[in-house]
Amino acid sequence: MLDADLFLARPTLVHAGPLAHALDGLKAKAASPTDMWRLLTDSYTVDLDAVAALLPVPEPEPVWLPARD
Repeated sequence: MLDADLFLARPTLVHAGPLAHALDGLKAKAASPTDMWRLLTDSYTVDLDAVAALLPVPEPEPVWLPARD
């Protein structure tokens, strides 16, 4: 995790509108949801609950039962 530099001012995103706009701008740079989180938190001070509400939830792979013969 990045060490927080208290003297470096970063824009604050806590409302859904500006946060969604920032996510759209970073979408081309991020290859995965993990990269999206890293880019977002490196560039902005964000409300993590608001980010989690906007990012898609990964669906688990289904577990298939063996076929009956």
